[in-house]
Amino acid sequence: MNLTIRTQVPAFAFLCALSILFWRHPLVTTLGLALANDAYTHILLIVPLSCALIYLDSKYVNSKALSIDPPPWPHLGSVLLALALLIGCYTRWGMLDAPLDAPNDVRLALSMFALVTWWIASVLLCFGAKKFQSFLFPLCFLFLMVPIPNFALGWIVEFLQHQSALAARIMFRAAGVPATQDGIMLSIPGLNIEVARECSSIRSSLMLVVTTLVLAHLFLRSWWRKALLVAAAIPLSVAKNGLRIFTIVELGTRVDPGFLHGKLHRNGGIIFLGIAIIAVVALLWILRRTELQMPWNHPAPSPE
Repeated sequence: MNLTIRTQVPAFAFLCALSILFWRHPLVTTLGLALANDAYTHILLIVPLSCALIYLDSKYVNSKALSIDPPPWPHLGSVLLALALLIGCYTRWGMLDAPLDAPNDVRLALSMFALVTWWIASVLLCFGAKKFQSFLFPLCFLFLMVPIPNFALGWIVEFLQHQSALAARIMFRAAGVPATQDGIMLSIPGLNIEVARECSSIRSSLMLVVTTLVLAHLFLRSWWRKALLVAAAIPLSVAKNGLRIFTIVELGTRVDPGFLHGKLHRNGGIIFLGIAIIAVVALLWILRRTELQMPWNHPAPSPE
């Protein structure tokens, strides 16, 4: 086993070093995008979270005494490596020769997709299918490093704008405040509110999805409970945005007009993200309780 580790770990490190050398420009561009644009801030968390999940999963794997095997099926790893390199070469040189150059955001997304595919293929090639299956989630989690192209990001932001306006309108009516909606425009007596792109809370919404994915992986076993928890992040994102709009407008109209343009309006997203995470944790607790109560999760009684 020691000999296997001595040969496979250096090979994996070599392939990773090659990938960083070849895809260094997309990596730097993606890092800059994550630092400069709120819609991509979550990318900064993906590699650290993936490494932490691999570390935690490795404890479970080691407890099962799963050894590192030589790759029984190197063909799939080789095919994926070749595919990643092909996509990388095409985005680096082929798209420049196309009659109509592809947008830079699409090229960047394809390049980062190829990079993550290369990393996954390296795991398959160096450590084999068993290790890949053991770390399937944290490895696939790395695909969240791929920047969302502008056309898809625009659709997501527009969806959040309209649904957040709808959620806020429902809350106003529940509080007895007459409210009408026209697209992303809300009207209450004495005030018209536009749910602008900045009010879509795209950053906190993506952070909520990332957090929910990690919690579902760590604390749930059945796939449908995981899917249910992750799916709940979407309406919760809309609800927290609607609650933010409702709270700021109510404070601005009933307490102090300064709330409409104050710190809560500009920097209060973290508060409402925290409320949404509390709701996710509550749903997770319920799902985990139902899972632990399943008969196959309890040891069979020993015969007397």
